[in-house]
Amino acid sequence: MMESQFPESLLSRIENCGVISVLIIEELQQAVPIAKALLAGGVDAMELTLRTPVALDALRAIRSEVPEMLAGIGTILRPQQIHEVIEAGAAFGVAPGMNPTVVREAQQADLPFAPGIATPSDIEIALSYGCKELKFFPAEPSGGLPYLKSMAAPYQHLGVRFVPLGGVNAENFGIYLRDPSILAVGGSWLAPAAAISEKRWDIITDVAKAATAQAGSVRQGTNC
Repeated sequence: MMESQFPESLLSRIENCGVISVLIIEELQQAVPIAKALLAGGVDAMELTLRTPVALDALRAIRSEVPEMLAGIGTILRPQQIHEVIEAGAAFGVAPGMNPTVVREAQQADLPFAPGIATPSDIEIALSYGCKELKFFPAEPSGGLPYLKSMAAPYQHLGVRFVPLGGVNAENFGIYLRDPSILAVGGSWLAPAAAISEKRWDIITDVAKAATAQAGSVRQGTNC
């Protein structure tokens, strides 16, 4: 079985929570209140996507003011971004696809990194680079858990685990978590856009509480 490129302590935190909040931060001042609201609801892992100019500054603010939050960066598309996210304090990196150049840069810089996969060929390329924690994206448009189980079956003996994102929401994330190949699920539903725009941090906390309670119930029921 392959060795993980993620520290065991980091994997345990992600798995124990079961849900990762995926965020597109538009305004820097939103970052810390969102992180605090998620943490109050039991969600202690988040992925800030590099889709806005403030993403790295948002990460710095969260690392400084909410150090209990496990904060990583997503949408890493170019090798040079690896060093930018490390400098900003990212605990891990994520990409939507499997770019060997980016993966190799992350490995050389010692950044825990999960590339994105959607096909068996993607998985095999990722495995050839030593990656066994993989982002399944876009999860629901690709066929959801039934597709993932069929696609991943030939690689289960290697200990590959997945984090589905894309169409995962409050209604379907429990279905994913029941499968032992799922490390955690990610999604934007944990911090609704309307709640962010209205600064209703209490709503985010309530959504996070409901998600962590359901995740805990599912995981206990399946002995994951």
